[in-house]
Amino acid sequence: MDHFATLLARITGRALDDEEELPAPPTEAAIAEAEAAIGFALHPLLAAVYRRVGDGGFGPGELLLPLLGDGTTESAVSAYLTSRTEFAGTEWAWPEGVLPILTWGCGMYAAVDCRAEAGTVLLFEPNPGDPDQAWWIDSPSLDAWWAHYVEDSGWWVAAEEGEDYDQLVPWPDAKARAAR
Repeated sequence: MDHFATLLARITGRALDDEEELPAPPTEAAIAEAEAAIGFALHPLLAAVYRRVGDGGFGPGELLLPLLGDGTTESAVSAYLTSRTEFAGTEWAWPEGVLPILTWGCGMYAAVDCRAEAGTVLLFEPNPGDPDQAWWIDSPSLDAWWAHYVEDSGWWVAAEEGEDYDQLVPWPDAKARAAR
């Protein structure tokens, strides 16, 4: 947890530099409700970010989604449940245990593989129209992804500056995990 404490302090500092005010963290009851709804535990670092930094509204790009939200806007839980339900049984089926945490717009999401020990962060990019080319490894770990946010060094920074971000590699587990 000591590693998390240092990283969480850095995330909080950056978030407060970017945003005037951060939403209050979700309650323990709300986190338990979210985990019950999605059927798996949040990755420990993701849970710590929600608990200690705030309930979304900070982070790269379009900002971290609230965990449960107020029911009027998209949340991490609603995005996961909608994607798992709407695309079940199709070639676009959403992988089990992969929680969308941020929308990049145009159907793109950053999502955390909550079943991976490192919390691999994935980029879902459906716009080319090929489900076999929709899943990419954004960052091998959630720690590294947050470090990119703090340091302003993620692929999204290069993309905003008009540079290609074709260094991402395909996520090989997408089909197997979507079948669950």
